[in-house]
Amino acid sequence: MHAGDARLAFAALSGLVSVGAALAVGELAAVPVSPDASPYFAVGSTVVDHSPAGVREWAISTFGTSDKAALFVGMGVIIALLAAGCGVAEKLRPPIGSVVIAVFGIVGALAALGRPNSAWTYALPSIMAGVVGVIVLRVLVGQLGDHRVGRETSPGPLVSRRFVLTAAGVVAAAAVVGTVGRRLLASTANALADRAGLVLPIPKDPAPPIPPGTDIGVNGATPFVTDNSDFYRIDTALQVPTLTTGDWSLRIHGMVDKEVRLSWADLVAMPMTERLVTLTCVSNEVGGDLIGNARWLGVPMNDILQLAGVRPGSDMLLSTSSDGWTCGTPVSAITDGRDALLVIGMNGEPLPLEHGYPVRQVVPGLYGYVSATKWVVDWELTTFSSATAYWTTRGWSALGPIKLASRIDRPTGNSKHPAGEVVIAGTAWAQHTGVERVEVRIDKGPWQPAELATAYSDDTWRQWKFAWQATTGDHDVECRAIDKAGHAQIEDNASPAPDGATGLDGRTYTIT
Repeated sequence: MHAGDARLAFAALSGLVSVGAALAVGELAAVPVSPDASPYFAVGSTVVDHSPAGVREWAISTFGTSDKAALFVGMGVIIALLAAGCGVAEKLRPPIGSVVIAVFGIVGALAALGRPNSAWTYALPSIMAGVVGVIVLRVLVGQLGDHRVGRETSPGPLVSRRFVLTAAGVVAAAAVVGTVGRRLLASTANALADRAGLVLPIPKDPAPPIPPGTDIGVNGATPFVTDNSDFYRIDTALQVPTLTTGDWSLRIHGMVDKEVRLSWADLVAMPMTERLVTLTCVSNEVGGDLIGNARWLGVPMNDILQLAGVRPGSDMLLSTSSDGWTCGTPVSAITDGRDALLVIGMNGEPLPLEHGYPVRQVVPGLYGYVSATKWVVDWELTTFSSATAYWTTRGWSALGPIKLASRIDRPTGNSKHPAGEVVIAGTAWAQHTGVERVEVRIDKGPWQPAELATAYSDDTWRQWKFAWQATTGDHDVECRAIDKAGHAQIEDNASPAPDGATGLDGRTYTIT
């Protein structure tokens, strides 16, 4: 390799080392401030917050519940490329690389200051990171000699510099991993230990037993109760909040007779209710899997509202999570007698960290973006005319009742089967209304009734199956649901934005 080319390669490596060291310092400096002050997570969260709805839907439809991991990988690649470019720019046209890294620090500071409940101290980690990045870059590039046009100096002992720079890179990478790891492990370990030591109270009002026949009995069909490990997770938290029961409290204020602050001890001293409720994400595409059914343990939300007293005219409960995400829920959906719960347990266990530990909301019949606040720490009684929640400000509907829908779960689409009986199975849901029947049609023919599993409640999904006498050829199979109010599923196709997808789920099968 030509000496000049080698120096440019080392300059790129210098940029990587410099930005790595900057990120490490930023992570370390954020520990005493807040997780939201971390430059990496502040910028990532800001990207999530300001992404157009179409970009968000593309990310969820493409990566599913791995959308956050995809964002982190993408950010890492972009940062690495920019860092290498900073090193080369600093070598060829100083101080361009230093200026760019300084701008990175300013961007991180502004992003951190834009986080909910931020203080001026949120800017410090990014500023410190920028300063360290500039210093490290100038020191490392300064050791490479002058490569500007007409000023190239003797190549020098490249092997020695390679060793020094590589060692510096390893040290910086170890610092990043170690700092982030220590920070995450410490807070996560505390929350996990707190969860492991938690004994859930016995419900005063337990869930009715699940009767025989709620599982349709078809191999490959979706289980009636979704395991915690399989339950979908869609939220905006790039870092899962790590509250302990000792950290947690709920402030209830706004249009109330008196402000109340509820501690964990206050909450678990109240009578507990247990219910099975099916939750659905508004981002669920037709036939999608962003839906799950679980056994929830908690306190009726209306009981908690009564502690504060709701003033006349309040029609929205604006709930806030510990990371600043907000959600607007109709007060009527909490006070109309449905099983709206402030939840501490899921399927017989304390809530998993990623599903809201220690406390979250569950409201039957509403999409999660208007009801299912995780890590909830604040309730404000207000009105829809005077307040807007996180997704409402981004173009989603203020009200989000779950739409009647059905799905084919098995066989998978584009599969081949021998002529004769082919059993098609799926699920249907119409939370807080109930599924009355499911119908199937073949090749746009007449609708035919499917066999329904035993209904558990109007707030849970219902399984179904259809025994099809299949003939040879390619066939299109569709399903639709009808609810207990007599409404049929909307057949016109619509994307999830702004208030939930519509259309019929279908599969194509080849019969031989």
